[in-house]
Amino acid sequence: MTAWRDYQEEAAAFFRSIGLSAGTDKTIVGVRTSHDVDVLVKSQHYGFEITWIVECKQWKSPVSKLHVLGLREIVADVGADRGILLSEAGFQRGAKEAASLTNVQVTSLAEMRQTTEQRLDAMHLQDLFDRVEDCHDRYWNIPKSWRIEDDLRPDSGYGYSGNAVIGGCRDVISRAIRGRYPFTCQTGAFVSIASMSQTFTSTKEVLAATRPLIEDLENRLAASERKRAVSTAARSQT
Repeated sequence: MTAWRDYQEEAAAFFRSIGLSAGTDKTIVGVRTSHDVDVLVKSQHYGFEITWIVECKQWKSPVSKLHVLGLREIVADVGADRGILLSEAGFQRGAKEAASLTNVQVTSLAEMRQTTEQRLDAMHLQDLFDRVEDCHDRYWNIPKSWRIEDDLRPDSGYGYSGNAVIGGCRDVISRAIRGRYPFTCQTGAFVSIASMSQTFTSTKEVLAATRPLIEDLENRLAASERKRAVSTAARSQT
């Protein structure tokens, strides 16, 4: 396989890795003519189909303005939502100017990987924070005596504490969302957990440490809720 085809396949694989449909060497029909494109990307968003045209330039020299203008014409002819011109060698000044304030983006695969990874990490952080808040509400909806019986909190002294997990995860995730690295967990009852006693220097460290704790708490809460639902149903039948 040639280098330019490898580059196309790498680009398609990247878009698939973020949940989009992507195929290489596709032909798409426009208003005036048909076009052969390097990578065709499609996705569904709130019931609407989104189409991106991706051109891959595996060159040793920067891409010129003419190629940006050419991609703009293809995007307009087929009614695509966006055009993306990829080059690891960069772009001439005129190319960047031609893409400015249009629906054509000039970038590199390396840059897209970096920026997309950062955005995905931010989405994962927000998702975990929302799950922690949901755990908080579910935890306090369970009476204290049941929380003790179901190992969601200790009767006294030391032991597993769902409330400590909630407070610690809140603290660590909120700090990560603000991006104030490095930092340590400030919730005293939580730092006894080995994975939380570290100094956090990246979002990935926060995700790796908090996700298993949240999943474990969610499972404990679900088990308690199922148990109480069965008990309530049995009582109502007597």
